[in-house]
Amino acid sequence: MRKAKPKKRVILPDPVYGDVKVTKFVNHLMYDGKKSIAYSIFYNALSIVENKMKDAEKSSIEVWKKALDNITPQVEVKSRRIGGATFQVPTEIRPDRKEAISMKNMIAFARKRSGKNMAEKLSAEIMDAFNEQGGAFKRKEDMHRMAEANRAFAHFRF
Repeated sequence: MRKAKPKKRVILPDPVYGDVKVTKFVNHLMYDGKKSIAYSIFYNALSIVENKMKDAEKSSIEVWKKALDNITPQVEVKSRRIGGATFQVPTEIRPDRKEAISMKNMIAFARKRSGKNMAEKLSAEIMDAFNEQGGAFKRKEDMHRMAEANRAFAHFRF
């Protein structure tokens, strides 16, 4: 490579939970640099989750982390051209990319939901992902199904 890799930026932990993962999620959630609004949406969503899941022994942040784990894909398919034919080659995903994909999927499917505001939609998506259902979980299942169906082309991995 001609140029040096750019340095990874240090992401500061969030003010309430002191967790870097929360800050990354809020950064994906944010529109037009409005981070304080994104934080308020996220914290409101977690409070809604806490109110709706009172009987659960887990806190809302633990529910959110478990939900993210449930929708994190392990493998994906990448298109690879070999001799004029395009194959869908299943490849494992790097850990940082796994995290980013799961966060983006959760936010995308929360935005697609019908509901009053983004905090309610996000809380509904978090609870669905925690219970292994909802759009983001289905997306992960589809990714795994595609990889399983194209397992015969795994030897084309690069």
